[in-house]
Amino acid sequence: MSGSDRYDTGTSAEGQYEPGSEGRVLHNKFGITDPEQMELLEFDRLLLVQDEIFTEVSADQPLTAQDLREWHRRWLGPVYEWAGRLRTVNLSKQGFPFAASNQLERLMLDYQQLYLDRWTPACELDPEMLITGLAECHVELILIHPFREGNGRLARLLANVMALQADEPPLDFTVMEQDPNGYIAAIHAGHSGNLQPMIEIFSAVLDQSR
Repeated sequence: MSGSDRYDTGTSAEGQYEPGSEGRVLHNKFGITDPEQMELLEFDRLLLVQDEIFTEVSADQPLTAQDLREWHRRWLGPVYEWAGRLRTVNLSKQGFPFAASNQLERLMLDYQQLYLDRWTPACELDPEMLITGLAECHVELILIHPFREGNGRLARLLANVMALQADEPPLDFTVMEQDPNGYIAAIHAGHSGNLQPMIEIFSAVLDQSR
């Protein structure tokens, strides 16, 4: 769980932490209080669901905002009651605010029309277009941050599905992990309309994955 997230909890279940976790683990269906145990559970479930999705999604299938909600529900539904639902709390990270929760329905509709409809199915993209599509879809989804938890990992799952549609191998995101500051700077640049830093990151991701 990221200790750098801030949120406006209100009375929403999304803002509640598991008793005994010292504010480190969100309220969950297993009563888990150990952050490492929760991280392992989320990781194992993502691997399971990711493999299923890779098998189910066809190369020529347009992807939708509803697909993202369903993937999130399948991944975290056994863990959190709010999985698959757009968040109702406001989030920020390192002083950077994500989209306001009351705008998420509209923003996700826009996300589908402006980005998913444009860049999927990715089987139709040449290599240069694929990199641009991966970068743009990733930046915009992170900026919206539609769910209470798991947005970065869901954005990577989307990128992986798009890469597989384009007949690329599963993506190796080590480049992102080795330079978190560069990755955050690329998100901020994308927010300001400069996609080039994220394009360079995804170009390196693809090179390392092949």
